[in-house]
Amino acid sequence: MSPTTPPHARLDPAASHRAIENLIARYAELVDGGDFAGAGALLAGATFTGSGSPVSGADAVEEMFRRTLIVYDDGTPRTKHVITNVIIELDGATAAARSYVTVYQALPELPLQPIAVGRYHDRFACDEERWRFAERRVHIDLVGDVSHHLRAARKSR
Repeated sequence: MSPTTPPHARLDPAASHRAIENLIARYAELVDGGDFAGAGALLAGATFTGSGSPVSGADAVEEMFRRTLIVYDDGTPRTKHVITNVIIELDGATAAARSYVTVYQALPELPLQPIAVGRYHDRFACDEERWRFAERRVHIDLVGDVSHHLRAARKSR
């Protein structure tokens, strides 16, 4: 390719798929690890829409997680996000992805169980051959016992 070929035209589709899958998995790893600053940094250039108003920017995303999720003595929310059925559609230097998420939680007083099942609808952009989140929309379809996970659910008990 010539030096005037746009950077997105040089992107390898297989490598792009892997990079996007890694971003989706990294999000789960950061949230489950209680690293809300890391999750904010990962979503710094994105708009995040969950159950509340959309938030944008690293600090706003981090604060949303801190305000929303219960963290335990080990520094984590005691959850595991399992991501499946990942569909990625590339379009040059942008991409869209859809995936399923199942959130499991266990505590000494709470047996291991799924507490939420839903979908992620994501958009990504590639800047200088590095993929990043541009948008994450979370749609929760099924809800179990989230009273040990969400601060609002605990307050309403």
